Amino acid sequence: MKRSVQTVEDVLRLMDTLFAPEADRWTSRGAQWWDTFYEERERGVPFFRTAPDESLVQWHADGRLALRPGARVLDLGCGPGRNAVWLAQQGCEVDALDLSAEALRWGTERAAQAGVEVSFVQTSIFDWPAPEVPYDLVHDSGCFHHLPPHRRVSYRALLERALAPNGVFGLSCFAAGAMGSEEPDEDLYRAGRLSGGLAYSAEELRSIFGWLDEVELRRMQEHPADGAVFGEPFLWVGLFRRSG
Repeated sequence: MKRSVQTVEDVLRLMDTLFAPEADRWTSRGAQWWDTFYEERERGVPFFRTAPDESLVQWHADGRLALRPGARVLDLGCGPGRNAVWLAQQGCEVDALDLSAEALRWGTERAAQAGVEVSFVQTSIFDWPAPEVPYDLVHDSGCFHHLPPHRRVSYRALLERALAPNGVFGLSCFAAGAMGSEEPDEDLYRAGRLSGGLAYSAEELRSIFGWLDEVELRRMQEHPADGAVFGEPFLWVGLFRRSG
């Protein structure tokens, strides 16, 4: 059908096609790109390590995550599962989503080695049907900055469905001036590419997630490559709470 746009989702999917297939890393078309990316496990990619984000560990240690045993956690764009496995080790029930079958195979191996259970699901986060019971924590380390501007609308809708009242949302994403593209939104559509990921300022993140209560927004603390936690200062880390 030539005239098939009837809903907001139809518009969003039409806008997805404005980006070249090689730039599409947020829908099912991007799965092959990510599979190739994760195949060479021995490459020196910082987040290939098993260490969890330092922010997650810190927020859990000081009680701001408020994760009780059995807390429900959703990990968006989980990759090889380093944060998902760590959260499961804290006693959480973790659902972890990613496009890449290769990444999820790696994550499943890590979970088995750690002796924990993680429910890994291969899917686009926008095609995944959120369960009726919402999550105490929704966490995203490196997924959000790969989304095109129009998919921020979808992302908010996902959070509104998935995050429980009084639940918390944790984010790690590229920081403007340190990593990623700072091109205006309209220029991204003209070029049909995202230049490897979008960089955000603190003000932009506060605007996008302003419907949530800010708990903390800061640059990630740097940690050594062989340390117990992952920390790279080119990332923002943010923790936001949904009002009850």
